Amino acid sequence: MGAPSALPLLLLFACCWAPGGANLSQDGYWQEQDLELGTLAPLDEAISSTVWSSPDMLASQDSQPRTSDETVVAGGTVVLKCQVKDHEDSSLQWSNPAQQTLYFGEKRALRDNRIQLVRSTPHELSISISNVALADEGEYTCSIFTMPVRTAKSLVTVLGIPQKPIITGYKSSLREKETTTLNCQSSGSKPAAQLSWRKGEKELHGEPTRIQEDPNGKTFTVSSSVTFQVTREDDGADIVCSVNHESLKGADRSTSQHIEVLYTPTAKIRPDPPHPREGQKLLLHCEGRGNPVPQQYLWEKEGSVPPLKITQESALIFPFLNKSDSGTYGCTATSNMGSYKAYYTLNVNDPSPVPSSSSTYHAIIGGIVAFIVFLLLILLIFLGHYLIRHKGTYLTHEAKGSDDAPDADTAIINAEGGQSGGDDKKEYFI
Repeated sequence: MGAPSALPLLLLFACCWAPGGANLSQDGYWQEQDLELGTLAPLDEAISSTVWSSPDMLASQDSQPRTSDETVVAGGTVVLKCQVKDHEDSSLQWSNPAQQTLYFGEKRALRDNRIQLVRSTPHELSISISNVALADEGEYTCSIFTMPVRTAKSLVTVLGIPQKPIITGYKSSLREKETTTLNCQSSGSKPAAQLSWRKGEKELHGEPTRIQEDPNGKTFTVSSSVTFQVTREDDGADIVCSVNHESLKGADRSTSQHIEVLYTPTAKIRPDPPHPREGQKLLLHCEGRGNPVPQQYLWEKEGSVPPLKITQESALIFPFLNKSDSGTYGCTATSNMGSYKAYYTLNVNDPSPVPSSSSTYHAIIGGIVAFIVFLLLILLIFLGHYLIRHKGTYLTHEAKGSDDAPDADTAIINAEGGQSGGDDKKEYFI
């Protein structure tokens, strides 16, 4: 019972194995393999050792055309290059994904003006496709008609450019501390783009990008939303939605939404001049801020029952300050969003001791005159001293002309006692 069941297996093994490991070649002849004689391999090993040699395995590497995959942005231009070392006197050919011949050597085969010849030699065939569309994506084939025919594939990937994003969900205005949600959407990207949010230069963390395939089956529509609470600092801010995609090559493609935030007013009182004195004119400016800006200002003074002023103007004017004007003043700035009250304490100082401009001018002139008088006095003193010295020298020279003249070292010689005669008394000056 065991022998008949093993017979089909033995027949199959005999058909697939011969002494010396001979196998059929591509032309139907048996080729010897490196199997040792007398070795019985399992059935699966025997079958795998029987290889029907294909033409590609026997082809020379020098006769095999070479191509490369290309990526192009929709609307751009792609260049397909096919090269071969040994052309074996055959021509190269490019075919599109539908197996339509585009170029055979230098001859155009398909009437499409977007497709142009770049270079044609026995060793190279390069063509360009301009204004590339998404439909042009696919595998392009370069063939060389040797025996056998050899081919190489080039995968062309077309990137779909995302459209400018659109932001929706913004109302005409937002109130302070209100929460809002903005939505952003962009279509036409391939592969699917990514969306990001920011407020000014600060990143906002939105929801993950949602992806939906477009009806054409090739591109995608992406969307995202962001939710945040607004503050008064957000008034006038720009919320930006940006598209990130490799087809943009770093270029910015974004949309901004300018937002307006309504908030209660604030106020601050500023005096002009800053240090008021008695007798001066004083303006107290109530500087109100808010959105909307305050429309009414109420001025009050502590201890005074009736309001001083209710006006749309923000300034309180004192034409001529008195000591009695000193006190604490309040300004209430009001808009339809609410009110805010600011305070200022006024202390009226004594009249200014600072001289007027005319007095200052006179003081400067007086100083200049005093300096000139001082210089003249100095000059007169030196001149008087000079004249006194020169007069003494002149008298000394007269005395030296007589026989009775003393030595030059004697300043004044008075004749006393031992000299006879009053007429002989003489004085000498040096």
